[in-house]
Amino acid sequence: MTDRREFLKGTMWLGAVAALSGKAAGAVKLGDTGTMSGFAAPAIKEVRVGVAGLGMRGPGAVHRLASIPGVKVVALCDLFPERVEAQNAWLKSQGYGEAVAYVGAEAYKAMCESDLDLVYIVTPWKLHTPIALYAMEHGKHAAIEVPSAMYLEECWALVETSERTKKHCMQLENCCYGAVEMLTLNMARKGILGEIVHGEGAYIHDLRELNYLDPKAGGYQGYWRLKWNTEHFGNPYATHGLVPIMQAMNVNRGDRFDYLTCVSSEQFGMDAYAKAKFGENSWQAKLNPRCGDMSTTVIKTVKGKTIMVQHDVTSPRPYSRINLVSGTRGILCDYPLRVALSKSQVEGAHAWMGQEELEKLAEEHEHPLWKVAGELAQKIGGHGGMDFLMDLRLCYCLQNGIPLDMDVYDLAASCAVAELSERSALHRGDSQDVPDFTRGGWKTAKPLGIESIDEAMVSRIINVKKDDSQLNV
Repeated sequence: MTDRREFLKGTMWLGAVAALSGKAAGAVKLGDTGTMSGFAAPAIKEVRVGVAGLGMRGPGAVHRLASIPGVKVVALCDLFPERVEAQNAWLKSQGYGEAVAYVGAEAYKAMCESDLDLVYIVTPWKLHTPIALYAMEHGKHAAIEVPSAMYLEECWALVETSERTKKHCMQLENCCYGAVEMLTLNMARKGILGEIVHGEGAYIHDLRELNYLDPKAGGYQGYWRLKWNTEHFGNPYATHGLVPIMQAMNVNRGDRFDYLTCVSSEQFGMDAYAKAKFGENSWQAKLNPRCGDMSTTVIKTVKGKTIMVQHDVTSPRPYSRINLVSGTRGILCDYPLRVALSKSQVEGAHAWMGQEELEKLAEEHEHPLWKVAGELAQKIGGHGGMDFLMDLRLCYCLQNGIPLDMDVYDLAASCAVAELSERSALHRGDSQDVPDFTRGGWKTAKPLGIESIDEAMVSRIINVKKDDSQLNV
C-alpha cells in the first residue's frame, strides 16, 4: 500500500513548474515569427506517428490511429516495457507491423529525434508541455491530450515554439467532435440561434474512486491527478466544456477572451470519501486536498460575450458537460439535448421543442463530418466516436496540407484558465486578464468553417476494432 510520504514525493514538480509561471497575464513576449492562425504545413502523404504514453488513453489512440488510411504508428513510448510490448503485440496481430519501442522516463527524447511526422502525447499532465516542446524543436508536429498546459508560462512556450518552428501544436480536445457539439457549431454557423451571446460548459464527473485507486489496480500512474487536487485550487480541467463553445463563438477568430473571475467552494467530497473508504487514520484521509468541490469561472470576451465553465469531480452527480449555447434567436442545451427557437426576432421562445421536432432539426443540421463518418466512428468508438473523428480529421488535414481545426492559440487560451482561475479563486474572485496569445491576430483570423473529409477516405477503413476503454471523458 502506498503511504503518504511516497505519495507526496512526486509533488515537488508542482512547485518547480509554478516557479516558472510568473509571467504577467497581460504581458507580450517577443520573438514572434508569424501567426499560426490558418497555417497549413506541407502535405504528408503517409503520416508517421509516435505515441507517448500507453496507460489509460494511449492504447485506444494506437488502435484508432493505426486504422486510418495513410497513417502508420511507427514508435511507442512509455515508462513501462510491458505496455509497449502489449501495443506492439496488438499492432502485429492486426497486420500493421511492430513499432520501435522507447522505454524510460526520458525515452520520449529519442523518439522525438527519430524519423517521425507527428508526436501524439497521451501522458500525465505534467509531461504534456515538455514532450510537445521537444517534439517541435526536433521538427515534429505535436498533438497533446487535454489539458495541454497547466501554467501561463507553458502556454506561451508552446505558442512561441509553434510559431518559430512552424509546426502544428494541437490540443486533442475530443469533445469538439461530439455529435451534439458539432450540431451546435453547424447551427451557429447557419445563424439559427442568432448571434451567440452566452455559453455554459462544464466537467462534472465523479472521479473520487478513480483518483484514489491504486495505480497497480488501474488508477492514475503515481496518483498524479490526486496530487494536483492536493496542491491546487480553481479549475484545472476546463477544456472539455469550454473549447466547443469557443468554436461556436469564434474565440481567437473575430473575438478573444478579455478577463475571467472564479469562485470555488471548499473541498468536502474527497475528504468524506477517503474517510469512509479508507478509514479516519489512513494516509488518504489525511491528505486534505485543496481543489474545491465546485469551481465556477465566468469569462468575458472583448466583444461582450460571456462563458461560464464549471469543474466538479468530487460530487455524486451524473456526468455532464452542460454544453449550452444561447443566442438572440434561441438556445441549445445538452444533457439531455433540448432546443428552443423563436420564430422571429420579436417573438419569444418559452418552451423546449417537442421530441419529434427536435429529432427533425438534429437530422437536418447534422454536421457533415458526422454524416460522412459518424456511423463508422460509432462502431470504432472512443467516447461514442468523437475520439476517432478527432484523429481522422487531424490526419486528413496533415495528409492534405490544410489548416487544423484547432491551433496553438486555442490551446493556450483554454489552458490559461487553469492558472488564472486559481489566482482568482484564491483572491476572492478578483478578475484576471487573459493574455492575447494571438497578439492581435484574432482580429483578422477566419472563423472555423464546417469542415469534413472525403468519403473515399472512410470507404478505405476496413480494419475496424471497437474501443470501449472509456464511456465518459
